[in-house]
Amino acid sequence: MRKLILQLATSLDGLIEGPNGEFDWCFTDQDYGMNEFLQQTDTIFFGRKSYDLFKAHIPSSDAQEESSFWNAFLSMKQYVFSRNPQQEQGVTYISDDIVNKVKQIKAEPGKNIWLYGGASITSLLMKEGLVDELMLAMHPIVLGAGTPLFKDLNGRVKLQLKKSFPYDTGLVSLYYEVLPVS
Repeated sequence: MRKLILQLATSLDGLIEGPNGEFDWCFTDQDYGMNEFLQQTDTIFFGRKSYDLFKAHIPSSDAQEESSFWNAFLSMKQYVFSRNPQQEQGVTYISDDIVNKVKQIKAEPGKNIWLYGGASITSLLMKEGLVDELMLAMHPIVLGAGTPLFKDLNGRVKLQLKKSFPYDTGLVSLYYEVLPVS
């Protein structure tokens, strides 16, 4: 079965965006393990707001050709979880029976699945025990207000640290396995 990996940036106080949806605090000055991650991933899950935000930052075709990140990203199978599905080439919208559809996608052959966010779909999939690993880019900043990484969870989720990588910028990549509920 494929792994569903929550991979995203977080502040030291556990926020994934500032109070106005900003993420200008995220470092983009180096790879931070993304190329290796992308080589092991062929599918991405988005909440609708996260998808709209991400889509707004896709560079022009010329810049895409020069970027291994954008080449990898644009070649992935993309799913958007939304109450208001739309028709869009290369994107599958999921609006109902989310848990069963995620289980079906995880059971399909392929590489890992990147859970990019947002907060609602992340919380739902965490509650249902469908997230296998967390790959968090912990940034050296306290935002003080914004959207929390996790909300509305039913209880504790036990994790086991698999590895960590500190960078000279102060960012630390943390890799956790989600342990089964006992």
